[in-house]
Amino acid sequence: MKTKEAFGIIGNIEYRSPWVRVLYWCMFILMIVLAAVCILPPVWIMVSSLKDIKEFYAIPPTLIPRSFNVGKLWETWQEFNFFSYYLNTAYLAVGSVLFCLTFNGLAGYFFSKLKPRGSALLFALIVWTMMVPNTVGMVPLFKNLIDFPLLHLNLTNTYWPMWFMAAVNPVVILIFKNFFDTIPLALLEAAKIDGASTIGIFIRIILPLSGPVMATITILTMNSVWQDFFWPFMVLKDKSTWSVIVAIYNLKATLPQDIQFIALTFAILPPIILFVFFQKYIMNGQSMGGSIKE
Repeated sequence: MKTKEAFGIIGNIEYRSPWVRVLYWCMFILMIVLAAVCILPPVWIMVSSLKDIKEFYAIPPTLIPRSFNVGKLWETWQEFNFFSYYLNTAYLAVGSVLFCLTFNGLAGYFFSKLKPRGSALLFALIVWTMMVPNTVGMVPLFKNLIDFPLLHLNLTNTYWPMWFMAAVNPVVILIFKNFFDTIPLALLEAAKIDGASTIGIFIRIILPLSGPVMATITILTMNSVWQDFFWPFMVLKDKSTWSVIVAIYNLKATLPQDIQFIALTFAILPPIILFVFFQKYIMNGQSMGGSIKE
């Protein structure tokens, strides 16, 4: 077992074969190159944001900065009021997480434990929407936001459209359903005998057992909201409502290139911090998503 873990997908016996060994190292080098391609752009942005102006525009560019102008980061933070954009994004993320956990969790409970007649067809239709690109429905959704049906409300420049989008996520519903399937029915039947209602079972029995999956979905949702650009860009037109990513895009015409790199560093740092401290839950979420796609 230890040998297999050491060699990854191949075992010690396979590794002794010369052509397998060559193939293994070729794949290993390819993975390093692909990882470098993914990592280098954000690293280059963060390193460049620390350089002073003279070094930033120097040709050829320096790979390792000779100057560290940390004060420029603070000046940019204050001058362009990035704290307000952070607050907007945090408000957006917290609301999205609440909507995501509440409505998708209830949907997962409905399909896993209640299963009324016809729910299988409904669940298949929801899962089918995973195959449809999100951008397909953006334009009709946006038209509805300008004049919300029946209520005739204009929901642009509010966070409700992003929260609504988080409330119905087929992947999260599937994750919740798969997790709830592992909870024994005997536990729920015992609660029924004790007089618990359907929603009472969900709150008192299901939710306390769902800590790991809820933590994973919370982190993935927050990361997704932080990086989301297209939908917030369509909806949030007022400067007071901009998220960090939308603010950087809208301000880029007025920002010098070195300040743009600093702004991008501000946008990159929170997901990195989130990954460092919660990588266990993020990996669990990715494995859940991978098992679903299979």
